[in-house]
Formats: sequence, C-alpha cells, structure tokens
Amino acid sequence: MSNKQKKNLTPTMQAYQQFEKERETKRPVLKNCIRAFLVGGFICLVGQMIQTFFMTYFNFTEKTVGNPTVAVLIFITMLLTGFGVYDRIAQFAGAGTAIPVTGFGNAVISAAIEHRTEGYVLGTGSNMFKLAGSVIMFGVFSAFIVAIIKTIFIQWGG
Repeated sequence: MSNKQKKNLTPTMQAYQQFEKERETKRPVLKNCIRAFLVGGFICLVGQMIQTFFMTYFNFTEKTVGNPTVAVLIFITMLLTGFGVYDRIAQFAGAGTAIPVTGFGNAVISAAIEHRTEGYVLGTGSNMFKLAGSVIMFGVFSAFIVAIIKTIFIQWGG
C-alpha cells in the first residue's frame, strides 16, 4: 500500500491493518513449489511410461503415441477422482496436478460428479464441461488460428 493511501486511512483502520499483518499466515512458497514440481514430474513420468508401453507393445510411432497416452492419463485421473483419491493428491501438490492434462480430466469429472443428482442429461451431461469448456474452446480456437497462419506461410513461402 502506498504512503498516500496509508495517509487516507483512519487511525483505527491503520491499527487494524497492522493487527492483520502481524497475524497473517505465512505461506510456505518454496515447499509448495517443490511439492508441485515433484508430483507434476511424477505424473509426467507415468505418462512417459504409458507412452513407452504403447510404443513397445502396440507398435505406435512417436507421432501417433500421443493420443492414446493422453486418453489413458485422463481415464486414470477420472477413476482416481471418482474414488476421491485425486482430490487428496491435489490438496498435497497444488498446481502440480492442475497443470498437466490430468487437471483437465479432474475438472471434467468433478463437475459431472457434483451434478449427478440432477440426472444424466441435464445434470451430468450439461454441467460436465462447465469448467473445462473454456479450455476446450481456447484449444480449438488456437489450433484454428495456428492452422490459418501455417497455411498462409506455406502458400506464400512455397
């Protein structure tokens, strides 16, 4: 807060701000970052193991193995969310679980579970993509723009 804004506060307000500042809970930022890094890294390690499994046993190539790997990761996340395990992991790791593709799966299934009492169509079906809908929309729109730019460069460059 700047000095000018501080001067406009009454003495009671200033005293309260000092009181609040002294009792504010300090967040363990470094510890939270380490947790997020380790759990997010573990999720990526599991993804790499799934990818290697598909390439070894199902003859996928490096170009084609991405789609089934992402699908399996999202499926595992949805199962863990349904059993209540993923939420505990997310409380421990924070952004480490929200940033990878598993965060998308968790957002979709959490909304579906929350609205299941309203029925399959109006509850689960219509509310499933409330949180993740904007992510999907942004991804589709971004892919469209990148495809247009790539097409323009190929047409003009070739």
